[in-house]
Parts: sequence; C-alpha cells; structure tokens
Amino acid sequence: MTYEPQVDRSHYAGGAYRSGERWISYYHQIELVRALRPSTLLEVGVGEGVVARELHNTGVAVTTVDIAPDLAPDVLGSVTELPFPDKSFDVVLAAEILEHITFDDVPKALHEIARVARHGAVISIPHPGYVFSIVYKVPLFPKIELYGQIPFFWQTHRFNGQHYWELGKKGYSISTFLRLAKEAGLTCATITKHADDPGHRFFLFKTN
Repeated sequence: MTYEPQVDRSHYAGGAYRSGERWISYYHQIELVRALRPSTLLEVGVGEGVVARELHNTGVAVTTVDIAPDLAPDVLGSVTELPFPDKSFDVVLAAEILEHITFDDVPKALHEIARVARHGAVISIPHPGYVFSIVYKVPLFPKIELYGQIPFFWQTHRFNGQHYWELGKKGYSISTFLRLAKEAGLTCATITKHADDPGHRFFLFKTN
C-alpha cells in the first residue's frame, strides 16, 4: 500500500503536542534510546522534532526519515521501504509510527527496521484502555509507580483518519505484535508502560 501524509505541519503545533503526557512520552523514548548507547540513530517520523533535537544535543548523529516533505526530514521515505543500506544505523526509533500503516504492512515495516538497525530498535505504539495508577515519591527514595490496565480487547478498531489499528484491540494483541517482530529479526529486550504516559506501550528490541 502507498501512503500519503495524513496531516500537515500545523498539526504538531496543536495542544495535543504541547501536553505534559506528550512530553513525558518524548522522555521515555529518549531514555530507551540512550539505554542502547547509539552513535547513530534513524528516527522514523519527524513529528515535532523534539526527540531528534535532544538526542543530537547528547552527541547522537540522528537521521530522520518521513513521507511528509513539509516536515523537512533528512530523507523522504516510508517505514515500509526504508531507503538505506543494511545495518546503516546503530538504532532505529519508530515512535507512534506503525499504527499509521495497515496491520498487513506491519511485518514489512518491522523487517525494514531490523534490516537497517545494527544493534536495536525502540518502538512505541498506542495501547489504550482503562488505566488505574498510583505514583508516589518519598524524599531520598526513587519514585514508585503502581498501575494496572484493562485494554480495550473487546473493541474492533475503526480507521479514524490516522490510526489503522491500536494495540490491545481485537486482533492486535501484544503477543501477536511480538511474534511479528521476532519473525522480522527483532528480539524483545524490554516492554514498558508508565503511569505518567498511560496511552503508549514501549518496546526495546535487539537485532538478531
């Protein structure tokens, strides 16, 4: 399937991309990338450019790729056909990207991510549901998060103009996604979800 940009640049200036949860999501993306200690990174999807800028400021050589020319990516291209040679980057970051393609194309995208990544990949995906959380902090001790989630496993996802699918809904279980990732050559190292960013599930993969 051929994809066209779903929104223009002005979309990223809206309130949703200035919210605390959005900035917390950026933080979690950056921390997972840093855990892999890359010298080079491919970020799939430019978005507002926050993550690329912050990683660049820490010494990571970041290359961005996107299908939207008005976002001024370094390279125009799609996650389903990344225009780079094999093992071009230490790490690939695809944060809130895969839900913008059909689930039938997800295996192709995962194969492409695994193909161009030398060491690993960080992927985050919307994972909606009813979340119950408690966060507390005692001076001199680390913050503690307790939470649970009931995903919308009974819901059939309908394309909303942007998301073709979302994790946890009918047919889109975590186990199914992990199986596709493994078949693509990605080994899951960690799966995380955070009380301060309840809408996303984060995956850190190592390449086989």
